[in-house]
Amino acid sequence: MNMNPPQRTLSGSSQSPRSPSSSSQPFLSVSVTDPVKLGNGVQAYISYRVITKTNFPEYQGPEKIVIRRYSDFVWLRDRLFEKYKGIFIPPLPEKSAVEKFRFSAEFIEMRRQALDVFVNRIASHHELQQSEDLRLFLQAEEETMERLRSHETGIFKKKPADLMQIFKDVQSKVSDVVLGKEKPVEESDPEYEKMKHYIFELENHLAEAQKHAYRLVKRHRELGQSLSDFGKAVKLLGASEGNALGKAFSELGMKSEILSAKLQKEAHQLLMNFEEPLKDYVRAVQSIKATIAERANAFRRQCELAETMKLKEINLDKLMLIRSDKVAEAEHEYKELKAESEQATKTFEMIVKLMNEEMGRFQEQKTLDMGIAFHEFAKGQARLANGIADAWRSLLPKLEACSTS
Repeated sequence: MNMNPPQRTLSGSSQSPRSPSSSSQPFLSVSVTDPVKLGNGVQAYISYRVITKTNFPEYQGPEKIVIRRYSDFVWLRDRLFEKYKGIFIPPLPEKSAVEKFRFSAEFIEMRRQALDVFVNRIASHHELQQSEDLRLFLQAEEETMERLRSHETGIFKKKPADLMQIFKDVQSKVSDVVLGKEKPVEESDPEYEKMKHYIFELENHLAEAQKHAYRLVKRHRELGQSLSDFGKAVKLLGASEGNALGKAFSELGMKSEILSAKLQKEAHQLLMNFEEPLKDYVRAVQSIKATIAERANAFRRQCELAETMKLKEINLDKLMLIRSDKVAEAEHEYKELKAESEQATKTFEMIVKLMNEEMGRFQEQKTLDMGIAFHEFAKGQARLANGIADAWRSLLPKLEACSTS
């Protein structure tokens, strides 16, 4: 199974902002191509050819081609998430849990396209493109990547079932807060609350739009199949007639089959250029929510250390008053805790700064990507409507002649 269809044109895809159009400008362009099925049964997986073109001096050369599998992309995302707190790490496409869909041509192409968007968003990000992990991903041999994956640890190493349990635990904790069982330590910044509200609302609206886009794809396909079945039946009806009516029926059947093919083609375009971009942004918002959770953790850590430091300071004052022989030890602990607290404050402030920058970048990119997606949707629907109208209109004279004869 080897597929290399046309590249998606949405911003952030293989049409990288840093393209090699001018050798005097720094560029980093990546393409995820040639998906190939390897192995059999439960061990089967899809490999991809990842082609990098760059003039960055830290890279091995102007072009590098490596073979990667989905778990390699997961490794890259997890590493970036752990290291770049406050930055919205691009989302990965989800795995298909249904065996019969895992290796369908359509699913493989959607996965390839989403992986291409993922890696190019990283490559075009001014901070993430400098990552040593990205360089490893784009240049290391397959054996090296396998070794790196085997040593990976952390939350994202967990299985989906484990992650679901973590999310359930978080939901349970939130419920406890709502019910008054636990008082949360949270920021009271109005701008932060406004941002959180916007992100949660955006996720709901995008998910709803994506759900209806899926229904549109399904409707196009069902209508296409119905027209195909209708066309076959009418052609058989026409074959049983030997006069002008029979010929008209035959032409009606052929037109129906042609329109069926148009609908199926448009359904595929609708899926790739409209539903998938919407789904991708649902995933992007979920990635932002993960960063929000990291910010909340950093804030809580900062507050906890500040409180602990106050207690240590009170204890140190008491020991100094009674001239205890434990003063030196307490002073050492206090200094260590103070350094840790100051670092936690710096980490939190850096996350806040980066998130504010990232939100502006996200809004700009979203406006561009959604504009393209909805433009492609409207253009496709207009093209389909005109094609259907022209096809039926061309049949009217012959059908009218039959009805008046």
